[in-house]
Amino acid sequence: MKVLVMDDDPQILEALTIGLELQWQDSEILSATDGEAGLSQFYAHEPDVIVLDVAMPRKNGFEVLKEIRRISDVPVIMLTARGDEMDQVRGLELGADDYVTKPFSHLALLARIKAVLRRTEMPAPVRALPDFRAGELAVHFQSHEVTVGGAPIKLTPVEYKLLYHLVRNAGRLMPHQALLDRVWGEDYDATTDYLKVFVSRLRAKIEREGGPRYIETERGIGYRFVRPQDT
Repeated sequence: MKVLVMDDDPQILEALTIGLELQWQDSEILSATDGEAGLSQFYAHEPDVIVLDVAMPRKNGFEVLKEIRRISDVPVIMLTARGDEMDQVRGLELGADDYVTKPFSHLALLARIKAVLRRTEMPAPVRALPDFRAGELAVHFQSHEVTVGGAPIKLTPVEYKLLYHLVRNAGRLMPHQALLDRVWGEDYDATTDYLKVFVSRLRAKIEREGGPRYIETERGIGYRFVRPQDT
């Protein structure tokens, strides 16, 4: 297991490296103190998960995340200042899978990393059911491929799991907590605002301007996948 940690504070970087190596003995910890060096490590070593600080020289965390998401769906956990909700929301909107606020314990970060890795495991292929189709949207359960108008749509594993549970319950209202439990797990403390960001990310990828709206919002309650002919 390769973990790439990017932070411009050498003391934090050293403490994280030592802490993760002690707590997770089968891991290899890669490190970088600026965005450019971090991207070089990313391209050279293809890490399994990335811990990414927002404030870094040469390229900040948001710029690094944008470049990573152009080619990879590797799980990314952002490090943000405590209470800086704008950074947290922006990171999620750009494709981060989770965030941890400073200061934090090594055990808390390790738990977040393991939780993100569990969430990025794809649902098992559904062999007894045909592929799901609604309008131009198709979900191929065997390959975990999603297409719109025949063109492949790149989803992160968490986005795919969210879509998977929505389409498997097409036409039925999925309460916020049900989606949070199924996608993130019952022991995770994600909020409805967290879910809202991921639904927005999913909509941006599968819903085209002027086209059908597949995900319907029941304000304060949950979300429903709606086939075009039902709208």
